Amino acid sequence: MSLLTDIQLPAVQLAAVSKNYPGAGGRVPVLREVSLGIPQRALTAVMGPSGSGKTTLLNCAAGLDRPDSGKVLLGDTDLAACGERELTAVRRSRIGFVFQQFNLLPMLTAYENVALPLRLRGGSVKRGRVLEALSQVGLEDKAHRRPAQLSGGQQQRVAIARTLVAEPEIVFADEPTGSLDRRSGRQIMELLRDVVDRGGRTVAMVTHDPAAAACADRVVFLSDGRIVGRLDHPTADAVAHQLSLWER
Repeated sequence: MSLLTDIQLPAVQLAAVSKNYPGAGGRVPVLREVSLGIPQRALTAVMGPSGSGKTTLLNCAAGLDRPDSGKVLLGDTDLAACGERELTAVRRSRIGFVFQQFNLLPMLTAYENVALPLRLRGGSVKRGRVLEALSQVGLEDKAHRRPAQLSGGQQQRVAIARTLVAEPEIVFADEPTGSLDRRSGRQIMELLRDVVDRGGRTVAMVTHDPAAAACADRVVFLSDGRIVGRLDHPTADAVAHQLSLWER
């Protein structure tokens, strides 16, 4: 695992971030002045009970959702203050995403799905770069298959290759193993670890699985919109114990 220290500069810094959503009785707080640094070249997991604000935290950190107050700094860029056009440019060039449901286009081959971010940038697509991304996830020989011809684990690996081909500064993953069996989920976590350890990238993920979280360098626990704990160099048993404290 990568080395993790308290003096390591964060890839993303959230400062007093709050987010509310409309509810039957008015605005409902989902995040309450959350301050969090996501370390560079490390894998950070965010965990907590259902409704604790995990996905909202990830979405605000990734610029997919705009906080009601506070700052979200990606380097020197405050995502919370960016306009939509600037946010779109930042997400395409500096941020990668992996979702539970893969979000592959069914009519495109694995190669074409991986090449899509490069096409959206408007530049030329280098075949070698796309094949290298597929090779990183062990699927170069499946380049011409469509998603329906791949297993769930293979589809998630294509989704990760699609993220890596754009060379993002940070990868955000929302329940990346949530739709997979245990074996496939373990393979995906090994791949995300490799993205950090060999690729030198930053990964932040939401997960409900203590085994997945045990692959992280740091686990941050969220409850009722607030950070309530942190665990460095976690084990599955230690993560499960911490979760039990906050889910009572």
